[in-house]
Amino acid sequence: MRHFLLLLAGLSVACLGSFAPSAHADGFVRADHQRIVDEKGNALILRGLGLGGWMVQEGYMMGLANLKAQHIIRHRISEVVGKQKTEQFYRSWRDNAVTRADIDAMAKWGFNSVRLPMHWQLFIKDGSGKDAPRDIVWNEEGFRRVDALIGWLKANHMYLILDLHAAPGGQGHDIAISDRNPSRPSLWNSDRNQAMMIALWSEIARRYKSEATIAGYDLLNEPNWGFQDEKDKGGCRETENRPLRDIYQRTIRAIRAIDTNHMLIIEGNCWGNNYAGILPIADRNTALSFHKYWTPTTQESIEPFLKLREQYDMPLWNGESGENNNDWYARAVALQEKNGIGWSWWPLKKMGAGNPLEIKANDNYNRLTAYLRGEGKKPTAKDAFAGLMQLATDSRYDRNVHHQGVVDTLMGPSRKSDATD
Repeated sequence: MRHFLLLLAGLSVACLGSFAPSAHADGFVRADHQRIVDEKGNALILRGLGLGGWMVQEGYMMGLANLKAQHIIRHRISEVVGKQKTEQFYRSWRDNAVTRADIDAMAKWGFNSVRLPMHWQLFIKDGSGKDAPRDIVWNEEGFRRVDALIGWLKANHMYLILDLHAAPGGQGHDIAISDRNPSRPSLWNSDRNQAMMIALWSEIARRYKSEATIAGYDLLNEPNWGFQDEKDKGGCRETENRPLRDIYQRTIRAIRAIDTNHMLIIEGNCWGNNYAGILPIADRNTALSFHKYWTPTTQESIEPFLKLREQYDMPLWNGESGENNNDWYARAVALQEKNGIGWSWWPLKKMGAGNPLEIKANDNYNRLTAYLRGEGKKPTAKDAFAGLMQLATDSRYDRNVHHQGVVDTLMGPSRKSDATD
């Protein structure tokens, strides 16, 4: 399931770092004091969809909420069909679940941006050595898929936000979000994992520093970790956030040594909502992201973030919202746009309603998931594999169930008009 949303936003003034503010970058989306502006300097409201479930699967998206994290789902599937066929399914899934047709449709609907949740293992093939980043072997599959996505977006005059959704080791106790394995060191418990995260962003900066289709780098999705109090699993009561501030500081320095063009985006602890001890930040081309699920759609509900925007003179962006009904969507979008805040809805598609697109399950897949939930007998490997491959095929845009009502709610008449101007 998605994330707990608390309205606490810390106002500590501990400085994030001593690096110099970024130079003005012509031709790129950037943070301009309290606004995000486009390459011409005009105010830009990012209206987007998140590609959740493509590179990082959460159990609930696959009818397997009980299994939570992707590595658990993969392991349980491999017990039924074997490791080779499991990998074959996942490759087919990544080939089909997001294609040019999805991006073309988003552009036609009026969206101007896409947020890509990335899994570190699709970009790092081997990081087992002792000397990051020199001993890292890059996994070209992840970069190839980003390159293809950039091409589709560029053809549609849309923007891309790269989001490190699953960091090395995992950044939170909510294991489904980051695919964390609790039996292994987390991001916070491993210098090696932190070095790999910084090396990955450095490599992204090296490859894409001149790519203006990319609007920003979302450095770490929804940290949820109690640094001061282990019982505070989500980090919602954290008052200092020193390890989070430190990794932002080191990551920003590494990126800016290579790439001074792209806007950076930071998220607080407590699923992106607790900024105590993190602000202010010296880099002026940086936006602050909050996530909004299930909370009231009143002005008061976002007031803590508006205060942060004003106090620290930096723009706001709602990097995730959704998993609700159309009435809530309409009110949430209207609230944010009234306050000059762009947004990215979660997700474009999954199994289940509430999204623009829905992936339909098949009988063989339903029998497999019933077994994996402990509700049915074990299917044959042949039937289970057939169900998985059919699901991968049915994840394609032209085989999805289309929920136009969700699109119409998000992209109301005034927003559609803006998109076509």
